[in-house]
Order: sequence, then C-alpha cells, then structure tokens
Amino acid sequence: MATTSFTKKTLGVEATDTTSSKQKDTAQHSFPKKPKIASSKMKRREIPEGLWTKCPKCSLMLYDKELDENLKVCRQCSHHFPISARERIHSLVETCSFQEMDADMTSVDVLKFTGVASYTSRLEFYQKSTNLKDAVITGIGKINSIRVALGVMDFHFLGGSMGSVVGEKLTRLIEAGTDKGLPIIIVSSSGGARMYEGMLSLMQMAKTCAALAYHAKGKLPFISVLTNPTTAGVMASFATVGDLILAEPEAMIGFAGPRVIKDTTQSELPPGFQTAEFLLERGLIDAIVLRKEMKAKLSDYLDFLTHGRKAESN
Repeated sequence: MATTSFTKKTLGVEATDTTSSKQKDTAQHSFPKKPKIASSKMKRREIPEGLWTKCPKCSLMLYDKELDENLKVCRQCSHHFPISARERIHSLVETCSFQEMDADMTSVDVLKFTGVASYTSRLEFYQKSTNLKDAVITGIGKINSIRVALGVMDFHFLGGSMGSVVGEKLTRLIEAGTDKGLPIIIVSSSGGARMYEGMLSLMQMAKTCAALAYHAKGKLPFISVLTNPTTAGVMASFATVGDLILAEPEAMIGFAGPRVIKDTTQSELPPGFQTAEFLLERGLIDAIVLRKEMKAKLSDYLDFLTHGRKAESN
C-alpha cells in the first residue's frame, strides 16, 4: 500500500488528470469554437473568350464589339490594334465600290523549301486561318467621289511578307492605275521579303518601284500609308517612294531590327528611333494620321493632288 500511495503522489496522476479536465471544460465554455466554413468551392463567373480584349498600352478591358466599331482603336489611350486588310478596305472605300483584282492568285513553292515546316504547309495554314490567298488585297474603289487603285497588306498572313504574288499583284495594280489615270494608295504592313522564296522575293522590290516610276511619269499621285510594322524589303522599296507618306501613330517603321543596327553601327541608339513620331520629326514621313481620320484625310489629300488633272479634263 505504501508503495502504491508513493507512486501516485510522485506521478500526480490523479491531480494532473483533474486539473487538465477542468482546464478543458473552462476552455470550452470560455472560448466557443468558430463555425466551420463550408468546404464547397465558390463558383467563379468565367468570362467567355472572344468578348473582351486587354489594351497592351493602358491595360483597359475593351469589349470586342465596341473595339470593332471603333476600328480597333482603344477609346482611352488611342492604341491602334492590328486590323485585317478587309476591315481596313471597308473603313476606307465607299460601300460596294471596291472591285478586287487578281483574287485567285496564289504562291507556289518554286524552290521546294524545306525546314521546320514546308512552304506549302505554311501557305495552307495561313490561307485557312485568314481566309486570304496571300498577304495583299488589291482593287479599284472610291474614296468619297474619287476613284483610286488601292492595295492593302495584311500582317496576319505570314507576317505580311512580300513574295512573288504580293509583288505581282501590287505591280498589276500600279499598272492598272497608270493606264486608267488613277491615283494609287498602298497601305503597308509587313515584316519584309518572304524568306521562303529567296531571291525571287527580293526581285519584287525592283519590280514594284519600276512600275511606280512609270506611274510618276504620268504625273499621277501615289500615297503610301505605313502601319505597324513596316520593315525590311517593303520599307526599302515601294513603301518609301510615295509622293505623300503617311503613318499611323506609334507604328514601327525601319529596315532592320534594333539589335542588328546596334551591332553594325557599334553605337547607342536613341529611344523610339523606329517609331512614326521619331521619323516625322526627321522628315522621313509627312504626317501621322489616326485610323478613324484616315479616310477623311486621304480624301483631302487626293482632292489636292488631283486638282490639276481635274482642271485639264474640264
């Protein structure tokens, strides 16, 4: 008995158990438990794709339908989104006045180009995704009351690259404008010559410029409109030989990329040296025109440039 009594006192089993149970009871009565949160997941309302677009400049969320009605221009900061060739034509010419030329002309893989993807497979992919045969649409239309030969490039088709078809369609457009005594407008949006066609694509630079030289001999105006981006072979050929050169705001315009230029010249480049605003200050382009104002401005410029011919015809 003595041993049992000593063990209990030493360990304090009874005392410890009594105290802990009282503390537990006190804790339960003094601090009520928080109610359990339901384990069911909250359902979030997901925004369907294709309804909203985030402006990369001001981060404003834009309703796609509203953006389309505003010609793909942000209503807050006037950032100009890319626009398809058909959308641009629709915004410039009078309804039902545009007659497309050479609509079925398509590129051919003459060089049998091989690489990560074949040229033929790339053409098929972009023809399906853009619903275009190639990177330019040409035709005759009216801007207000003035008939013009209009060519519009589309960057969505292989980066708006200029291959044999693009060069041929633009050359035929220029020749048709010359024969009919019409002013020419070409809206450029391109990454340059098409690498899949090698030297054949570079030949288009000379061909288009030669056609424009004959057009100039007839004292007919050529207005070049540069959009984002206009670079390399297109920039070095017909895009910069216009009687009047216009550009959209903040359009990237240049021949080579900044890294290539920096490595070649071994000098620091000024910020924004390939933007429309930078080039306007240095006289390379004549005016920067907002997309929503482009049709009205072109109408005014055409009226001025063709005034002499109107007087002669009268």
